[in-house]
Amino acid sequence: MSFLAYRVEEADKKFEASWVEQEDADLPEGDVLIEVAYSSVNYKDALSASGNRGVTKAYPHTPGIDAAGTVLESSDSAFSKGDEVVVFGYDLGMNTNGGYGQHIRVPAAWVLKKPEGISASEAMAWGTAGFTAALSVQKLERAGISPDRGPVLVAGATGGVGSVAVSLLSKLGYSVVALSGKADKNDWLESLGAKRIVSRDDVLSLKGKAMAKPVYQAAVDTVGGDMVSAILPQLMPEGAVTTCGMIAGVKVEASVFPFILRGVSLLGVDSVEIPRADKQAVLDKAAGDWKLESLESMTTEIGRKELPDVLSRIIKGEGVGRYRVNLNKD
Repeated sequence: MSFLAYRVEEADKKFEASWVEQEDADLPEGDVLIEVAYSSVNYKDALSASGNRGVTKAYPHTPGIDAAGTVLESSDSAFSKGDEVVVFGYDLGMNTNGGYGQHIRVPAAWVLKKPEGISASEAMAWGTAGFTAALSVQKLERAGISPDRGPVLVAGATGGVGSVAVSLLSKLGYSVVALSGKADKNDWLESLGAKRIVSRDDVLSLKGKAMAKPVYQAAVDTVGGDMVSAILPQLMPEGAVTTCGMIAGVKVEASVFPFILRGVSLLGVDSVEIPRADKQAVLDKAAGDWKLESLESMTTEIGRKELPDVLSRIIKGEGVGRYRVNLNKD
């Protein structure tokens, strides 16, 4: 069966991408063949589409680390034709043809059953970025944070992970402080639930300090680098910061003082290789108690023709909120 896929190819040391027609026979081996209705756009997708070999080793390739759709065929008894399913993470869209193809074939161990409380389009409004935000909040709550203990900072608040984190934390009753470098988006962040907006400079001015006035009980960091270094000395006793991104750098310089004098924690968040049961649990929460009323207001749906421009904006740091890709829309 033929389908359309967004293929990235290397020619003369340059990477070019276009929508091309492929056949199911072109897909890798796997247990479950899925017709993809929706995907989403994440920073990792933009890296793969730009030819970043730290994400994708070999080209030609179809990016897209998220997919939601319907089972066409399955050799695994856990899935049947017609089942509505979701896939995010693992190797999808990295070195395995991803969700920017109308068909994917993947191992059954990667496939999640879509709960009744969430549509395929809603699942891809969350996407990897949204589920990473949910995993970050889950880690913070397991570390002991609670709405009555003080404000929670979200760094990179206008991005895919950050915007969902702001909305989710607000829904759960936390006082959210949104850190953003986009002053024109302050009203939008407040509409998602942010109680206060701070600039990058407000936080980064304390980079290099061993200790500072404790301001936040916790933080969700989405950018990495100096931002993590600056947040740590501003955490309250027994506070915690999760980190899941690296757009601002991969190195974190920190004093041991916040750890040994205030007992703070630095928590890494992985949404790629965690067990399928943990992914299913987060997806179920997104369909239930953590369902976000503001999800659609922070999501821009695009068609196939708009994908290249959005990927370009994401790689430049110009993306705002979440982007959902309708694979059946030009």
